[in-house]
Amino acid sequence: MTTPRAIPQPWALGLLFAVFTLSGFAGLIYESIWSHYLKLFLGHAGYAQTLVLAIFMGGMAGGAGLAGRYSRNWRNLLLGYALVEAVVGIFALAFHPVFIAATTAAFERFLPALGTPAAAALVKWLLGAALILPQSVLLGMTFPLMSAGLIRRYPGAPGFALSMLYFTNSLGASVGVLVAGFVLIDRFGLPGTVQFAGMMNLALAAAMVLLARGAAPEAAPIRPAPTARREPAYFYLLLAVAALTGAASFIYEIAWIRMLTLVLGSATHSFELMLSAFILGLACGGLWIRRRIDRLSEPRRFLGYVQVTMGLAAIATLPLYGQTFGLMQWTLKAVERSDSGYALFHVVSHALSLAVMFPAAFCAGMTLPLITYALLRRGHGERAIGAVYAANTFGAIVGVTLAAHAGLPWLGLKGTVLAGAAIDIGLGLALLWTAAAEPRRFAVAASAATAVFVLALGALRLDAYKMMSGVYRYGEIYSAGDSSILYYKDGRTASVSLVDFSEGRSIRTNGKSDGGVNMLGGRLIDETTMTLTGALPLSIKPEARHVAVIGIGTGITTHTLLGSLRIESVDTIEIEPAMVEASRGFAPRNAAAFNDSRSRIHIDDAKTFFSTHNRRYDVIVSEPSNPWVSGVSSLFSVEFYRVARRHLAPDGVIVQWLQLYEFDLPLLASVMRALGEVFPDYVIYAADDNDLLVVAGPPRVLARPLADVFSEEGVRRELNAVEVRSIGDLELRRIGGRRLLHPLFLSYAVPANSDYRPYLDLNAARARFLESEATEVLDLGGIHAPLLALIDPQPAARPSTLPGASYYTKVERMRRARYARDFLLGAVPEPVNIPYSLQKDLELVQLRVLRCERPEQFDSWVHGLYQIGMATIPYLPPADARALWDRLATTACRDALPEGQARWLTLLRALADRDAIALTNGAKDLLENPSPSLESRKSRDYLIAVALSGYLAQGKRAEARAFWTRYGPPLSDSVSLELRLLHAHAHLPQ
Repeated sequence: MTTPRAIPQPWALGLLFAVFTLSGFAGLIYESIWSHYLKLFLGHAGYAQTLVLAIFMGGMAGGAGLAGRYSRNWRNLLLGYALVEAVVGIFALAFHPVFIAATTAAFERFLPALGTPAAAALVKWLLGAALILPQSVLLGMTFPLMSAGLIRRYPGAPGFALSMLYFTNSLGASVGVLVAGFVLIDRFGLPGTVQFAGMMNLALAAAMVLLARGAAPEAAPIRPAPTARREPAYFYLLLAVAALTGAASFIYEIAWIRMLTLVLGSATHSFELMLSAFILGLACGGLWIRRRIDRLSEPRRFLGYVQVTMGLAAIATLPLYGQTFGLMQWTLKAVERSDSGYALFHVVSHALSLAVMFPAAFCAGMTLPLITYALLRRGHGERAIGAVYAANTFGAIVGVTLAAHAGLPWLGLKGTVLAGAAIDIGLGLALLWTAAAEPRRFAVAASAATAVFVLALGALRLDAYKMMSGVYRYGEIYSAGDSSILYYKDGRTASVSLVDFSEGRSIRTNGKSDGGVNMLGGRLIDETTMTLTGALPLSIKPEARHVAVIGIGTGITTHTLLGSLRIESVDTIEIEPAMVEASRGFAPRNAAAFNDSRSRIHIDDAKTFFSTHNRRYDVIVSEPSNPWVSGVSSLFSVEFYRVARRHLAPDGVIVQWLQLYEFDLPLLASVMRALGEVFPDYVIYAADDNDLLVVAGPPRVLARPLADVFSEEGVRRELNAVEVRSIGDLELRRIGGRRLLHPLFLSYAVPANSDYRPYLDLNAARARFLESEATEVLDLGGIHAPLLALIDPQPAARPSTLPGASYYTKVERMRRARYARDFLLGAVPEPVNIPYSLQKDLELVQLRVLRCERPEQFDSWVHGLYQIGMATIPYLPPADARALWDRLATTACRDALPEGQARWLTLLRALADRDAIALTNGAKDLLENPSPSLESRKSRDYLIAVALSGYLAQGKRAEARAFWTRYGPPLSDSVSLELRLLHAHAHLPQ
C-alpha cells in the first residue's frame, strides 16, 4: 500500500485559500438569504437584518469558541473543517422546508395562543434565532479550524496565513452577497439559492477531504507556552479589544447602512451593495497586513495606531457623507433612464458605499489578524484563534443590538457614528499606553484624536434637508429655502420626517414621500387616493363593523373610515413608531385616527398582528409603502394574501393600494396573479391617474358599490372634498373585474409574487429608476371600454355628476364627450376645456357630414370623424352615444360619401350600438379595404381589436384565433394592452 503523494506546498496553500474564498462566498449567501427569509417572518427588513447579524455573529462566536477550546485535541483540523462544511451543506438543503413548517406553525398555532404582542415578539425572535443558530455555530468553527490547521502545516509565517485567510474569506463574502442578490435569487428563488449554497458547501467538503489527505501532514497542536500562563492579563486585554472593536465596527455598519439608504434608496439591492462594500474593506485590510504582520516588532502598538486611525476614519465619514448627496444628484442628472443607466447607478452606488465605508472597514480588517498574531507570538497557542474570533463576533452582536435599538433612536446617525469612533479611539490610546509607546508620539496621537472628536461632536452637523430629500429618486435636493422640516427622527426601522412644501405637507420615510396633504385648502392627489381607499370598501360593504388598516401614513384613510358611524373599531397597524408620531402633524385633517375612541393604533408587523390578535375583519385595507422598498413587497405576495384571507370575515373584503408610477405592467401582473391565487373575485378601480385600488374577497362575485356610503355624513364630507359626490362618481372609476382582466395578467411570463420567489422585490427598484409607468391599464376603463364591455357586460352605470378637478383624466374626457354630443346635436354645450384639435374636428364634421357642405372632400374630415368616435363613444352613456351616431350615420349626404368613409361611419355607429356582428364584419371590410387617410398602425390595431371583440362577444374563440393568425401582430411587449387582453381571451380554453 502506498501513501498519498504530497501536493507541492505552494499549490496546496493556494488551493486551501481558494476553498476558503468559496466558503466565504457561500457563508454570505446564507447571511443574505436568511435576511430575506426572516424579514418574511419578522415583518421588516431592518428587524431581520438586526436579528440575522446578531444571531449569525453570535453563533459564529460560539462556534469559534468551541473550535478554539477543543481543536487542540483533534489530530487533523482540515478534515474537521471538511466535516463542518458538509454538515452546513446538509442543514442548507433542509432549511426551506423546516422554515415553512416552523413559521406556519407559529402563525397558525403558537402566536394566536399567546395573545400579547410582547410574548409574540419574543417567540418570533427566539424561533428566528433557532432557525439559523445551528448553521451559524458551524460557520463560526470554520475560521479557527482552517487557520489552526493551516498554521500547523505551514508554521513559518502564522501572521501571513491568518491575514490571507481573513482576506480570502472576506473577499468571497463580498462577492457572494452580490451574486446572491443580483443573480441567484432572481434565477432560483430563495429556496434554490440556499440549496445552491448548500451544494457548494458539500463540494467544498469533498475538495477539502482530498486536500487534507494529499497535503503535508499536520504538525502537533500549538499549545500555550509556559510564559503565556503567567500573563493572563495580556490575553484578556486583547480579547476585550477584539470584542470592543467588533462592537464599534458593527455600530458603524448599522449607522452607515441607514445613512447610505438616504442616498442610494432603501431597495434590497442597495443593502446588498452596502454590505458588499463593507466586507470588501475588511478583506483589503487583511490583504494589506499579510506581508507586514510577521515583521512587526510590537503588534500591540501597531494595533493601537490602527484603532485610532479607524476611529478618525469613521469620524471623517460624517463630512464626506454630506457630499454623497450631490454626487448622487449629479449621477441621476447625467445618466439616461435605461438598463445601462441602471447598471451605472448601481456602480455609482457601490462606489459611494466604498467611499464612506472603506477606510474604516480597511482598518477593521487588520484588527483580527493583528490581535490573533499578537497572542500567538506571546505563546498563547492555537486556542487564541478561536477565542479572538469568538470575542470579536460577540462584540459585533452587542454593537448591532445597541446601534439598532438604542443608538439610532436615542443618539441619531451622527451620535451613533461618534459612539463607535469613541470606542475605537479609546481602545487605540489604551493600547498605545500599555504598549509603552514613546511619550511624545502618544501625546500627539491622543491630542489629535481628542481634538478631532471634540470638533466633530460640536461642529459637525448632518443636513436633515438633504437626508429627507430622497435624492435617489429624482435627483433633487431640498433646502430650508423651499421646505421646512417639522419633525425628524432616526427610528428603529427608518428615518422619518414631516416636511412642509409650498404645495403641501409630506410625511417621508428614508426620504421617500408616503403621503401628502394640503393643509390650507384644496386637496392633493394623494388625498384623493387615501380618501377613496377608506370610502370604497364602505360602499361595497356598508354594514362593515371591524376594519384593519396596514400602514398609518397620513392617517387620512383611518380618519375616512371612522366617518362611518356603523364602524365599531379600526385597528391601524404600523411597524415604525416614528411614523405615528409624525402622522400627528396632519391634525386636524386626520383627527379621528388619534381622537376617536374606536381607533386603535398598534406598533407591530401586519402578519404578526393578525396571528397574535386572531380576529376576523369585515374590511382589511393594505396601504403600505411602495413595493420597491425592502421588505414591503411581502405585503403584495401570495403568502400575505393567504394570511389576510384567514382573517377576513366570510363576506369580507380586502382593499389593496397599488401604484402605477415607477411601476410596469409585468410587475402589476405579478401582484394580480398573487392576489388571484387566493381570492376568487376582484375588481380594479382607479383612484386617480397614478393609483389603483383593488377590491377582493372570498365571495365568488363581489357586490357593486352602494349609495349607502353617502348617507354617512363623515364619509360624505371627505368624499365631497375630493370631488366624489355620487355613487356614479365612484363607479366611473371601475376598470374591470377578474373575469375580464385575469387572462391578461396570466399572459405575462412572470411568476405570481411570492415571499420565496420575490419578483416584485427584485424588479420594482428597476422600474423606479427607469421611471416606468403602468398607466396604460387606465385605458381599459376608458377609451377601450366599449370593446371590452362586449366580452364582459356590466349593469348600466349610474349617472355621474362629473364634478370639478379630481386628478382623474377620465372625468375630463367625459365632460368633453358631453360637449361634443351637444355641439353636434345642436344643443348649447357646457363650457369645458376643449383641445384645439378636437374643436377643429367637431367643426369640420359638422360642416361636411351634418350640413353636407362638400362632403366629397373626405380626406379632410374622415380622420376627424374617427377622433370624435374615440372621444365620445367610450365616455357617453350608451343611449347618448347611440343617439349621436344615429344622427351622424343618417346624414342626408350619406349617399355621396366614398365607400371607405361610409364603412368607417357604419363601424362607429355599430360600436355605439354595441353590435358585435356588425363590428366584426365592418372591421374585416376595412382591414381588407383600408381608407387611405387611416392607414396608420394605430388605426389598424384598433380595427383588429374591434373584430376580436365582436368574435369574442359571439362566443367564437376559434374564429378569433384564426383572425389573429391572419391579421394580428407578433405578441410582444410592444403590442397594445387591449390587443394583448383580447389575444388572451381568444386563447382561453374552451
